[in-house]
Amino acid sequence: MLLTWGQLARVNLLTLQRLNVEHPNNINLTNSINTKVQGLRNNKELFYKWLVGFTDGDGTFSIAHQNGKWSLAFKISQHEYNARILYFIKSQLGIGNINKEDKTKMVNYRIRDRKKLLEIIFPIFDKNPLLTSKYFDYLKFKEAFNILEDSNLTKTQKDELMYNLVKKVPSESYISPAWEIIHNQVNNINDANKVMSKSWLIGFTEAEGSFYLVNKSANRMVHGFEITQKLDLIVLSAIACILGIKTTSKKTYHTVVTTNSRSIENIIKYYNSTMKGMKSFEFRVWARSYVKHKGDFTKLNEIRNKIRSRKLGTTIFTNS
Repeated sequence: MLLTWGQLARVNLLTLQRLNVEHPNNINLTNSINTKVQGLRNNKELFYKWLVGFTDGDGTFSIAHQNGKWSLAFKISQHEYNARILYFIKSQLGIGNINKEDKTKMVNYRIRDRKKLLEIIFPIFDKNPLLTSKYFDYLKFKEAFNILEDSNLTKTQKDELMYNLVKKVPSESYISPAWEIIHNQVNNINDANKVMSKSWLIGFTEAEGSFYLVNKSANRMVHGFEITQKLDLIVLSAIACILGIKTTSKKTYHTVVTTNSRSIENIIKYYNSTMKGMKSFEFRVWARSYVKHKGDFTKLNEIRNKIRSRKLGTTIFTNS
C-alpha cells in the first residue's frame, strides 16, 4: 500500500509541526476528536449527519413506475473503487441491498422497503435536513410515500397524483429550508456553522471533494482542493467560510477552489483522520506529499501518477 499506519503516524506528527498557523477566518476545529473516523463508527448522531452530507453529494431519492407499479428507492452509487463506503453505510444502517453493475463498474446501495424507509430513513433526514436542493427531492419522495400508503385512494387516483408529483422540479434558485435560520445568507463562519456541521461537511467532501496535484508550469506542481456544484451556491459559500477559501461562480457552475499554501495547510488540519472511504486514502497521500515533497516536481508527478494508477485498479507498492 502507498501508506502504512506507521508512515501515517509520522506524517501526522510532521503535519502538526508544520501546520502551526492560524486560519484567516478562525477555522472551527472544535470537537474534531468526535468527527474522527472512530466517531462515525461509534456515534450514530455523527454518522447520520455524515450520511446526510454524503447523500447531498451522491445520493438520490428516486420514484419509478414500471409494469403498472410505483416504487420508491433511496440510493447511493459509487464506482467499485470506492465500494467499501457503501458497505460501511449498510453496516451502520443495518438495512438495504448492494449490487454491482459489471458493465459500468458502478456499485449501488438501495433501500426499497417502504417500511424501512418509514422507520429508519425518514427519521434521519427529518432530524438532519439536506442542505442542497436535494431537499426538494426528499420532500417529493415523502409525498410519494404518503400517496402510495394512503388506503383511501384508488389505484387511478394514486396514479394521477403520482404522475403530477414526478413532474415537479425545483427552480434554479431553490434553497433548502435548512438555511432559513440565517435568512438564506452566509456572511461569515458563524453563520455557516449554525447550519453546516463538520460531520455533514466531511460526508459531502467524501462525495464531492477533490484533493489533487496540478501543474502550474512545465516544471512546477502544486496541491489543490476543490468542490464544484451546478446549483446551491449557498452551500459552497458556507464551505468557503468554514475552510477559509473563496467561492467562484462560472456560467454553468459554482466552485470553491484553492492552491494557496496556507489554505492547503488548514484544509489538511481540518480533514485529518476524518474520512472513511477511498477519499481518505487520496487525502492521506495528498497531505503526506505536501509535508514531505512540496516544491519537488519530479516526486509530486510520480505520486500523482500512482494515485491515478490506483484508481484504474493497479496495486502500488512503494517505500518512499
